[in-house]
Amino acid sequence: MKNRLKVLRAERDWTQADLAKKLDVSRQTIVAIEKGKFDPSLPLAFKAARLFKLKIEDIFSDEDA
Repeated sequence: MKNRLKVLRAERDWTQADLAKKLDVSRQTIVAIEKGKFDPSLPLAFKAARLFKLKIEDIFSDEDA
């Protein structure tokens, strides 16, 4: 799954640790999601969408899309 987390995080000058704290996950989870090695759970995707005030599909997209 592709995602824009790294870009969105950088636009706000947040570190991976900052984002992890805001989403209540580990920094390693953020690293894995940003690298596309881990797909977030639906609750985590919703939490990220609320945090960035975006729709889930504005942050995450299918590899084939």
